Amino acid sequence: MTLSSTWSVLDILGTLAFALSGALVGLSRKMDIFGVVVLAVLTAVGGGMIRDVLIDVVPPTALVNTTNLLLAVATAVAASVIYGTVHIAPEQKRRFAILFQISDTLGLAAFTVTGVIAGLAQPGARFTLPILLGVLTAVGGGVLRDLLAQRMPTVLHADVYAVAAVIGAFFVCMMKHLHGDMQAAAWFGFFIVVLLRVCAIRFGWQVYHPRPKRRK
Repeated sequence: MTLSSTWSVLDILGTLAFALSGALVGLSRKMDIFGVVVLAVLTAVGGGMIRDVLIDVVPPTALVNTTNLLLAVATAVAASVIYGTVHIAPEQKRRFAILFQISDTLGLAAFTVTGVIAGLAQPGARFTLPILLGVLTAVGGGVLRDLLAQRMPTVLHADVYAVAAVIGAFFVCMMKHLHGDMQAAAWFGFFIVVLLRVCAIRFGWQVYHPRPKRRK
């Protein structure tokens, strides 16, 4: 598998996963199908568009090669149709929460890596730019999704989320500089992000939350 094919696989995986997570948020907010599609598209391509603008890829790739955009629309429509035709008992709603966590985690991991790859392709880039682009690609779409859905952005309060992207991005850069194998570094970083997110969800890991000290 070449680096370009690795990029394509992760890019499509991230698009589908984030489009599904955006659609699920829209459905949970009882939006109409247009609203669901908008959230899915923003979640799927929003972060990548922010990345492209920062590295002077204008117009952004998502608006030139519309494959990812169309995939996001198709995912949102399919999720809406299934949601509207399948009876969901109250006790089954927890499955939607699990499905959201899975899709959001896969999207976070995939887009962290594609952002880092784009950063490492820039002349002289070693750690700072690739890590920044990896995190922005991974969380940018989710922030737009949450703001439109009138939710506190997940990246600002959830259990280890953006931190997982930062750590995964760092390991991709480190592996690339130490061993020179970009494909191995990409997949290693992907699984690091997934592992951190799964552990954070399973064990309730939290980043430090400042709290005022209570008087005795």
